[in-house]
Order: sequence, then structure tokens, then C-alpha cells
Amino acid sequence: MSGACQPSLYLPLLEGRRIGLIANHASMAGTRHLADSLLALGVDLRKIFAPEHGFRGLADAGEHIRDGRDTATGLPVISLYGARRKPAAEDLQDLDLLLFDLQDVGARFYTYISTLSLAMEAAAAQGLPLLVLDRPNPNGFYIDGPVLSEAYASFVGMHPVPVVYGMTIGEYALMVNGEYWLPDSLQCELLVIGLKNYDRNRIYPLPQRPSPNLPGWQAVYLYPSLCLFEGTVVSVGRGTAEPFTIYGHPGLKSGTYTFTPFPAPGAAHPPLEGQECHGYRLGDYAEQYREHEAHLNLEWLCNAYHELGMGDDFFNAYFDKLAGTDVLRQQIMKGLSPEAIRQSWAGELEAFKGIRKKYLLYEDF
Repeated sequence: MSGACQPSLYLPLLEGRRIGLIANHASMAGTRHLADSLLALGVDLRKIFAPEHGFRGLADAGEHIRDGRDTATGLPVISLYGARRKPAAEDLQDLDLLLFDLQDVGARFYTYISTLSLAMEAAAAQGLPLLVLDRPNPNGFYIDGPVLSEAYASFVGMHPVPVVYGMTIGEYALMVNGEYWLPDSLQCELLVIGLKNYDRNRIYPLPQRPSPNLPGWQAVYLYPSLCLFEGTVVSVGRGTAEPFTIYGHPGLKSGTYTFTPFPAPGAAHPPLEGQECHGYRLGDYAEQYREHEAHLNLEWLCNAYHELGMGDDFFNAYFDKLAGTDVLRQQIMKGLSPEAIRQSWAGELEAFKGIRKKYLLYEDF
């Protein structure tokens, strides 16, 4: 049971306070949006802060979101993915508490954890408490990938964690705070409403798609592996009915599946738009992957690199930011096997596990 579905635990913390809510379309409390529930319960909800994809979750990845007003509640909506990505001091002047409720998917480059970190920073600077309503991490059953190098920090990776970190967003917030990862070693007055009966090893089909291009549980589970393709010439199916469950390129002749990306909601200008791509459909693989592998699949990336034979032109400038390092790109170009690449992460992953363990709220996998 999510934190949002336990009002008896958080309503006493909101009573008599002016609240700012960081949320989107997936911030549901049962069958009702959290904003609607809070207003019906008499909470003094003053404004909404919207992350990437917007409050209603329809915008493209990377598309700037404008400030506005929510038509359902009449509340002002302040974009955290437009002119600024952190609440400004003036945004917080008439508030007593920030309430955070976003559905993470457990990959470092999924930007809701960056929105969380920046919100914590803003709250700490203004002396406001921040309350996280925890949600399950569907990719919370493993840890893998290179740990972010500080030189490659960006909005798709702010802190020294691996690509897949195996924590809920509430646990992640506790780690950011406890490790003094906010600028100037700031610490936020942080509260977390925990999950009830959470099991990291369960399959969690999310009741709402967390963002436009993650339409089902297969895409959510494949996302940590396939998102690295976004730093290459290869399409992951944006602009099709199967984003993040397929990948392909016009030059991948070995592929057994074909698709052609076209503009669609959440993908106004998809990569390789209008071009027939040859590649692979992975939806049926997702369940096997979830049950048996529990690590990033690098075979797809390495195989596509070698088959296309484009050398450094296979990658774009985004790849190193997604990977959090330039080492992975160099390893692929040198022809290292997926097993050898994964082994190179072992030491830093063990060090991260030691940090992570201090902040776990639930039984580990």
C-alpha cells in the first residue's frame, strides 16, 4: 500500500499548514488523485509543482513545461521542467510544507529523483519540511550499472549511485539527506510515510503509466537497459505503440521485427521518424528477465554497436550523461564483453551497497 493511501498517517502532519504538492497524473490515492483527495479532506493545498511530462503527464520527454492552472482543481501549477527545475524562494514563501508524491521506476536517469533532490535543496534553504509519500520501486529487486562520476552529473544523474539502485523513492531521499549530497552539505527536514506490506521481489504492474512512453509493466522493467540506446542512433520505439519494449535501426538487418516511428502523444518528433527500422521486440522477454536475470542487459547495446559498424558515430553526446561516465562507451568501442563490463563495476557497486544499507526502510532482496 502506497504512502498516499494512508491518510491517517500524514493528515496530522498537514493540519494547519499551507501545502505545496509535487505530483503528476500518477499521484493517485486509490482511485482518486491525491490533489482531489487532499482538498476534499480540508487540507490547505495552495499550489502544485509539476515535474517532467507535466502535471497531467502528456508532455514529451525533455519538453519544457509552462506554468499554468489546473483545470480540475483551479490550483496554480508551477513547472519544475521549464525555465527552472527547482522551486524558487518566492514559490515557497506562502507555504509551510512541501508534499512529494511521484512514481519512480528505479533508474538513475528517470528524472523524478532529480526533481526530488532539487525540491529537498529548495526546502532546506527555506527551512521548510518535505514529506515524501513513498511508492513501490518496480525495479527495486536488483542493483547494477556504473556509479555516476561527478564529472558527468546532470539532471539525468545527480548523485553517485548506479544506474539501478534498488531503493524506493523514500529510501533514496533519506540517502541523499543522510549522505549530505545536497549542495553546501545542506540537510532537509525530511519525513517519509512508508509503504505497507512492501516486497521488493514482487512484480508491480503500475496502475498508472508513470510517463507517456512507459505504457506497461514490460516497458518499465526493460527501461533501465533500453534507455541507454537513447544516447545512440538506435530507436527504442518512441512514436510507436510499443515504446521501450522494442529497439531497432534501418541498418540492423539481423532484426526479426520491423517498425516505423511516427509522431504520437508524448513523442512529437521521435528519433528515426518515418524510417523503417529493423530490430527486436522484447515484450515477451521481460517476464523471463524479471524472474531470472536481475541485471542490466548490455548484449543488445553491444550487438547493435558492432553490427552497425559506425564507430564513435553510433553514440551521441547524451550517452555519457546517461551512463554517468565515459568509461562504458569506451569499453563498448574496445569490444569488451558484457560480462567483462559488468565485472568492472563490482567494486564500486559493493561500496554503494554499504551506503544504501543504512537507509533501507524495508526488508532487502
